[in-house]
Amino acid sequence: MPIYEYQCQACDHQMEALQKMSDAPLTDCPKCAKPELRKVLSAPGFRLAGGGWYETDFKTGSKKNLADNGGSGN
Repeated sequence: MPIYEYQCQACDHQMEALQKMSDAPLTDCPKCAKPELRKVLSAPGFRLAGGGWYETDFKTGSKKNLADNGGSGN
C-alpha cells in the first residue's frame, strides 16, 4: 500500500497517509481544517506486509518468514 505525502497550502502542515491507490486524495487539513491539502511529489514509499511473495521468494536462510517470529527483527 503506498504512502503519500501531503502539504496544506494554507498552513504548510505536512503529513503522510497510508492509502490504497484507488482511494480519493485527501483534501481537508487535519491541523487547520481547510480544504487545501495537496499531494507532494516525493520519492515513492510503500510497506510490505503479510506473508506474500516478498516473505517467501526473496528472503533466504534464517531470514525467511520474519512475520512469524513476533517482529523481533532477528
